[in-house]
Amino acid sequence: MTEQIAFEIASAGGRALRASAILPEAPRGTVIICHGFKGFSRWGFFPHLAAALAKEGLRAIRFDFTGSGVGADGESFTELDAFAENTFTRELEDVLAVEAEARRRGWIDARYGVVGHSRGGGTAILHAADNAAVGALVTLAAISHVRRWSEREEQDWRARGYTEVVNTRTGQVLRLGTALLDDVTAGAAGRLDIEAAAARMKAPWLIVHGDADPTVPVADAHRLADAAPDARLLVIEGAGHTFGIEHPMTRTSPALDLAVSETVEWMRRELT
Repeated sequence: MTEQIAFEIASAGGRALRASAILPEAPRGTVIICHGFKGFSRWGFFPHLAAALAKEGLRAIRFDFTGSGVGADGESFTELDAFAENTFTRELEDVLAVEAEARRRGWIDARYGVVGHSRGGGTAILHAADNAAVGALVTLAAISHVRRWSEREEQDWRARGYTEVVNTRTGQVLRLGTALLDDVTAGAAGRLDIEAAAARMKAPWLIVHGDADPTVPVADAHRLADAAPDARLLVIEGAGHTFGIEHPMTRTSPALDLAVSETVEWMRRELT
């Protein structure tokens, strides 16, 4: 028996942060799930993952980053100004806001878990490295560094005042202003250094990545594993960036089944 609750809070920047939680009848812990770039909490396998965690007795909280661009319907990219202004720093503020709200509601007593996919995996690493309350971490196809553009691309970005990315699902051309570039330039060698954060990680950490990922190469996973003092690396043969899943999710896949089962087991073992 589970209960599902949708809630909305204000982020540090004042934007609406929309979230949902699955609450088992007798919860044994809490996990916060972070989506990736151009993603959202209802995308593809995230509801499936949340349900699997809840089935194991873990509260599962999904949320949309306030700079995701996704509007109130939870799926359409309508908040384009927010997307254009998003940064890693704002995403870290969002995770802290979710944690604070979960504590206010009595959903976190002491330790909790974090799962992050792709860029959300990078955010999860940065969040968990310096947060003693994070008792377990799983990253799925996570990035190992925040600066993911060439020098020429950055020069063009600054000259135009924006860069454009295509949402392949909707066909929309989305703009990113220079706030993200400024944030990364200022923090890549310091507070946003993901590999340095990996080296500081104290939480038990499972790194999951597909060896056929065209978006975030599996080399990123190996860099994270090499940097981390005590992380387990699981490379899934033949798996791509989303483990064989598209949106909407109409079926599972062997790669996703393995990623989800390993994630749930990791959280169960470390949090309960």
